[in-house]
Amino acid sequence: MANGTWKIARRSNAQLPLVIVMALAVVLVLLGKAQSGLFDRARMSMTDWMQPILSVAHAPLVQFDRWVGSIDELFSVYQENLRLKDENARLRQWRNVAVVMQDRVARYQSLLHAVPDPGVDSVLARVIGRASRPFLETMILDAGSTHNIKPGQAVVDARGMIGRIYLAGSRTSWVILLTDLNSRIPVSISPGNRQAIMVGDNTAMPTLDTLSQIVTLRAGDQIVSSGDGGLLPPGLPIGTVVEQGGKYRVALLADAASSEDVEVLAFRKPPEQLPSSLELPAVAAGLPPATATPPVITIAPEPPVAAKPAAPP
Repeated sequence: MANGTWKIARRSNAQLPLVIVMALAVVLVLLGKAQSGLFDRARMSMTDWMQPILSVAHAPLVQFDRWVGSIDELFSVYQENLRLKDENARLRQWRNVAVVMQDRVARYQSLLHAVPDPGVDSVLARVIGRASRPFLETMILDAGSTHNIKPGQAVVDARGMIGRIYLAGSRTSWVILLTDLNSRIPVSISPGNRQAIMVGDNTAMPTLDTLSQIVTLRAGDQIVSSGDGGLLPPGLPIGTVVEQGGKYRVALLADAASSEDVEVLAFRKPPEQLPSSLELPAVAAGLPPATATPPVITIAPEPPVAAKPAAPP
């Protein structure tokens, strides 16, 4: 009997730490949901503090990857050299065409008084870390708010757009990738300038949510940023439409896993201006024509009232 009682007590003592651990896990999950902003600030401060350590620790890994890549490239240097020579010759021909077209477009814009595109400032940053969690795909950059980096700015590499700034500390910043579950950006589909929303789903190729039922997608269509909302500059290359399992997805041009140096774009949205009276339509909905100056209304004085002749006595 005593032996049975000892076994029950031993079993209950063994289950007690498990119950405590589960209770602590539930408390931490609830605190994380309720104080997400506090945890984000704490994580950002910790990342800023560890930025030198991350940079030093990441440098050997980058150098090792470069050595491995250099060894692989030695086996195809000759073929690559021939291909680059042919490509260089073709690009020289296209460069002459581009110079002529650029001059022609400049003349057309001058004749049509076209509004120039808003300027885009950029900051060059280096990737010093990557984080992949079940519901968040991010990378860490070695530039922050001291370099005028703000949340929402676009991050690109030499091939195309990678993501957007999610958090910005003083010396580091976090980038939410286009493949992340929380990523949604307005895009334009060419040809045809069709509008859609590109939605990340934690896979290598995001999906497209068309804004209209009549929008048709075809494999090979080009995807660029539309610039709707004024946060992202229009025309950033993103990817190509591919069909996979009966559903259209976007094959991204940029590979976030191999990007080392990126560019953060600070897009300056042009200020909105109300149209002046000179820009109003001449006739609108049966109303009188608009004029640059308001009409002057004059009120004629009333004629004097003639005095009645007096009645004869």
